[in-house]
Amino acid sequence: MTYEEMLKAAQGEIGKFCKACPVCNGKACRNQIPGPGAKGVGDTAIRNYEKWQEIRVQMDTLTEKQEVDTTFEMFGRKFRYPFFAGPVGAVNLHYGEKYNDASYNDVLVSACAQAGIVAMTGDGVNAEVMKAATEAVKKAKGLGIPTIKPWNLETIREKMRQVQDSGAFAVAMDVDAAGLPFLKNMVPPAGRKSVEELREIVDAASVPFIVKGIMTGKGALKAKQAGASAIIVSNHGGRVLDQCPATAEVLEEIVEAVEGSMRVFVDGGIRSGVDVFKALALGADGVILARPFVTAVYGGGEEGVKLYVEKIGGELKDTMEMCGADSLAEIKKDMIRKA
Repeated sequence: MTYEEMLKAAQGEIGKFCKACPVCNGKACRNQIPGPGAKGVGDTAIRNYEKWQEIRVQMDTLTEKQEVDTTFEMFGRKFRYPFFAGPVGAVNLHYGEKYNDASYNDVLVSACAQAGIVAMTGDGVNAEVMKAATEAVKKAKGLGIPTIKPWNLETIREKMRQVQDSGAFAVAMDVDAAGLPFLKNMVPPAGRKSVEELREIVDAASVPFIVKGIMTGKGALKAKQAGASAIIVSNHGGRVLDQCPATAEVLEEIVEAVEGSMRVFVDGGIRSGVDVFKALALGADGVILARPFVTAVYGGGEEGVKLYVEKIGGELKDTMEMCGADSLAEIKKDMIRKA
């Protein structure tokens, strides 16, 4: 199977909301929910993609030829590439009935582990979603990052026990999901968390804790104060708040705020290995891609995931070669140019 064949197959399998576009730029689905769209006019998802395209890379081939090393280390684990698969939930509702959350995570976690990266898994109202996700991580010998939504503390503690049983090497919470309606209407309350509440959750994790949904330097420092080991600069793919800045617009500010004291990842509209290079040049340690992995799973299962990993990894390696970076540590800000 080629990447093009996988993409075409996905277009026949994914439902009426997502179009499995050749480039997922937020325009075709725009403000469709259910579906991969966003609140309001869908401006934020589109802006995420377009702001990465405004950054250009600086070619420099007058450098000594060496083997390019794309390997990445995090929390004592070594991976082939500095990008991971992001968490996605309610796939049968938003993307199509070929998969549900359990079968989707089962394919994604296994295929990513075999391809030398790692997958983050989603969460949902149905308790079986987290149960199936953590079972998939357990089968992959802990090579997965379960992502818990900002439920009430009692629900979080129960889900955290499942995470610990899975042997996951890290756990995440997508605090940006506080904008999802089903969380706002919960009793007892769910959604936003104070620094003190987040610290209690971090302490209960017993593995490195990642906070997803940071969009300001102030927010990054709050996550650090709560004891998080890493953050993900994210606006939830533009789904939870209209008129938000793009992640590419705030990444530098956040990197500068934490001053190397914690790992910084970024997602939102990153769609190629060249985009991954740009994010690293702006100071990110790594990148999260979510929606394109949905297309890969629906179009080719485990084979589709591996094809997509090799596509992005190959593009990253080629960009590093053409810009004179032989390792991730050598990717610097002067290798890109902002519009």
